[in-house]
Amino acid sequence: MAYIIKRKDRFYVVAYDGLDPLTGKERRRWHPAGRDRHEAEEIAGRIQNDAAGAAPPRGGPVNLGEFLVDTWLPIKRRHVRATTAYRYSWMVDNYISPSIGHIPLRRLHADHLDGLYDQLATNGGRAGTGLAAKTVHEVHMIIRSSLDLAIRRQLIGVNVAQATNARHKRLARTVPRSWTAEELATFLAAAQPQRLYPALHLTALTGMRRGEVAGLKWSDLDRANQRISISRTIQSIAGQPAEFPVKTRTSRRCVDLDEQTTDVLARWRRRLTRDGLPHERDDWMFVNPAGRYVNPESISQLFDRLQRQLPDLSRIRFHDLRHTHASLLIMDGVPVKVVSERLGHANVAFTMHTYQHLLPGMGATAARQFAALLTAHTR
Repeated sequence: MAYIIKRKDRFYVVAYDGLDPLTGKERRRWHPAGRDRHEAEEIAGRIQNDAAGAAPPRGGPVNLGEFLVDTWLPIKRRHVRATTAYRYSWMVDNYISPSIGHIPLRRLHADHLDGLYDQLATNGGRAGTGLAAKTVHEVHMIIRSSLDLAIRRQLIGVNVAQATNARHKRLARTVPRSWTAEELATFLAAAQPQRLYPALHLTALTGMRRGEVAGLKWSDLDRANQRISISRTIQSIAGQPAEFPVKTRTSRRCVDLDEQTTDVLARWRRRLTRDGLPHERDDWMFVNPAGRYVNPESISQLFDRLQRQLPDLSRIRFHDLRHTHASLLIMDGVPVKVVSERLGHANVAFTMHTYQHLLPGMGATAARQFAALLTAHTR
């Protein structure tokens, strides 16, 4: 669905792109259409035709698997990031098509979907121990979105996935896991002999995402002002690294560095120089021994190997280094807005929601401080 909006003297075509299969949120895209309403109507018409997709590749009943692969996925690839499109395709190939992909769209019932979700939750996944509720929900949202498209294509009259939505809602967000300052210091001390220690150190001391660290170039480092600019990310697609812009507008940011981190990066650059590897302004900051930019997966794998060598530490994910950075700052009294800006969150409210489990204790401290302040000025 596309509709026209006029702002001041200009027209815009707003295209409704359905629900995001992973988040469940509505997706809308704005297209500038100039000052001519007739031109805006033509753009809206083209968008409507594009959303309807191509005709089925053959006659007869269309199976769910065929519709997902031949119609829904090609449309999605034009509107989402390559990493997201790859995840959609992987879930279709591994979770949906093997079980119910052979069922014609018009014969698909809610019972088929309930059976799929129960099977995935019970014995899905590589280990056969069942998928997380969040993953099952993502599968459900993919099917629901594809059936919405099938309705617009007039292939079916009812979206049977609507009947299963209540049973497979996204669970409440879990509390992020993190290390204490002592645990983090222990890990970093053990990691120092590793070649890519500077990447681990930078992640822990800035809260940057894995892809953001892998996507840094030396031109992003302002050593004089001790800050680093984040404008791109490296993501792993089908095991191969690929470069993208950062995820959101607020993800493009500058992060202040401490003096120790600046020195760690300087020593790393000198090491690259000694090894004869690229180290100029336009070169990647973190490279493998062959001089190519490092695959973000290799950073995570190094982190996991080091954890296994430290059995006394609690096990966390690589992404939890980001949570550790934020948690330690908040517990030390750093304003949430400052933490939110360092992490590149879309807004402060998201940061507060994510780390609200740390705020009650800080509230108690604030209450005591206020009472002490009042007592000191009471005669």
